[in-house]
Amino acid sequence: MFRLAIIIGSTRPGRNGEAVAKWIYEIAKKRQDAEVELVDIRDYDLPLLDEPQPASTGQYTQPHTQKWSVKIDSFDGYIFVTPEYNHAPPAALKNAIDYLFHEWNNKSAGFVGYGSMGAVRAVEQLRILMGALMIADVRAQVMLSLFEDFEKLTVFRPNPRHEKTVNTMLEQVIAWGTVLKPLREDD
Repeated sequence: MFRLAIIIGSTRPGRNGEAVAKWIYEIAKKRQDAEVELVDIRDYDLPLLDEPQPASTGQYTQPHTQKWSVKIDSFDGYIFVTPEYNHAPPAALKNAIDYLFHEWNNKSAGFVGYGSMGAVRAVEQLRILMGALMIADVRAQVMLSLFEDFEKLTVFRPNPRHEKTVNTMLEQVIAWGTVLKPLREDD
């Protein structure tokens, strides 16, 4: 069974990401071809990168890194749920991604962004990062507007039209991650 993580990319108090991730989760868990899990980076309490060796060595010394490594390694693909702060993804998300290397390789990823412009600039930066980590990112992307999909910028009320895009993104992430599985088994 394909294992899919929906990663909540914001640790900010009062964040909108948790509601968005739970919405994605509810749609994804209806599928018969994937096992889905919510992963909240806030639960891993990752300080600014504190490993003495580069992630590509896999020589982790910190218990929080080891715990994060086991969790991320257990998945075949990822959906990153990200806000956009100053035209970029949150520092906490970038930091969490940078902790690891091999655990991400030869897997697939999709993106759900929320912000004034659907977090398109934040997602574009994450797409560049995916290439460096050997993650196949898919074309379909969910772009949620703080002005159209949230009441008073805080209460999540997604436009029903987004569900079709979510399902297209899930199809692509599962297809790509499945195709890449033989490369992971050779490691």
